[in-house]
Amino acid sequence: MNQAQLPPAMDIDWSTDGIVARRERYYAASQRKFVPFKDPLIIKRGRGQYVWDENDNKYIDLLGMNLCISVGHAHPEVVRAATAQVAELTHCTTMFYHPVPAHYAEELAATMPNGHDWVVHFTNSGAEAIDLALLMARAHTGNIDMLALRSSYHGATFGAQALTGIAGFRHNVPQLGGVSFVAEPNQYRGIHGEGVEPYLAEIKRAIDYSTSGRLAGMIIEPVQGYGGIVPMPKGYIKGAAEKIRAAGGLLIIDEVQSGVARTGEAFWSFESHDVVPDIVVVAKGVGNGIPLGAVIAKRDVAESMADKFLFHTYGANPVACAAGRAVLKVIREEKLQENARKVGGALKARLTELKDRFELVGDVRGEGLMLAIELVKDRQTKEPAPDEALAVFDATRRNGLVASRSGPYRNVIRMCPPLCLSMDDVDEVMDRFVHSFEAV
Repeated sequence: MNQAQLPPAMDIDWSTDGIVARRERYYAASQRKFVPFKDPLIIKRGRGQYVWDENDNKYIDLLGMNLCISVGHAHPEVVRAATAQVAELTHCTTMFYHPVPAHYAEELAATMPNGHDWVVHFTNSGAEAIDLALLMARAHTGNIDMLALRSSYHGATFGAQALTGIAGFRHNVPQLGGVSFVAEPNQYRGIHGEGVEPYLAEIKRAIDYSTSGRLAGMIIEPVQGYGGIVPMPKGYIKGAAEKIRAAGGLLIIDEVQSGVARTGEAFWSFESHDVVPDIVVVAKGVGNGIPLGAVIAKRDVAESMADKFLFHTYGANPVACAAGRAVLKVIREEKLQENARKVGGALKARLTELKDRFELVGDVRGEGLMLAIELVKDRQTKEPAPDEALAVFDATRRNGLVASRSGPYRNVIRMCPPLCLSMDDVDEVMDRFVHSFEAV
């Protein structure tokens, strides 16, 4: 079918009132809830690190659409790969064979540490992958108890929600059992202050007093996302792995937000911690906006589930996997990991200057292009400033930035832009943040 034979496109009402009215009328309450602004921000198109609203106002996307956009909006290589596959075959269930998902599994496995036999199970999303990782750990070890960090976020499905330690993401229903939480090693406001050993001691106490003494595993984000961009200090993940494995458990690393070259020093954030996980969960940026997730596990762990299949209808979809292959190619060819390190380092340095100008700024932290500004009422007491954070956040939108608020107290401005953010953008981002803080 050539272009002249294509049927007319379906009508789309791009009026602001029409978009808002339809969403309010037809979205379920659970899906209407997740909005950052009182006045809706409607995104019409994107290119690279920029997006435009329905009125053609341009924004610098510091959120990457919740970290899903890794190599840039509408990247031509990803568009080409996905479009070519859609035209050839839109879906092939895993009941049958197709080369694209198999190639992609091989390429994903090749990003993992050498010396181990890695296999891949594709899912549609990160939350699905978290559920599978939980099931896999329990199936492999024969144990039930899991540990997670108190300010963790792993998803909103029933299993993933049970592993999530932030109240705002846990519904008021009985949660999946067998999960105990330990204090996160937050070097800014953690209950034990700075350091690693007191937080590792909490893991041992939790094993001794909150579990059967035998673990299925522990799940850790190398850099907590919704928890407020909290990087795990060096030595913590390695020390945690030793205690977890001594109790019979597996180390599960959640790279849904921190992975795919985002932190700059390594392709996967855990690589900077001198540890090899047993299971790695990936999603979001691996598909550059195309729904795609995966559990990457050591073969012996995954083989524990060989007796019964576990099926995700669109897992290993060839279009999504074609996009995933293109993402890996673009990151390598355009040196986006190095870009995340350099541009992220420059942006963090500039953002740190905000502490000298505004008393509201308590901390600036993060790695690569995964950064945060934490706002406090008082730097000595570190009392969170959620209202002020909301005011600054609203001002950033007026000043042409798309960011988000996160953290247990909603007092953290979170920045996780596409990896193609450039040095040319750094001054502009900084100027817009200054104007936003001055407006409060």
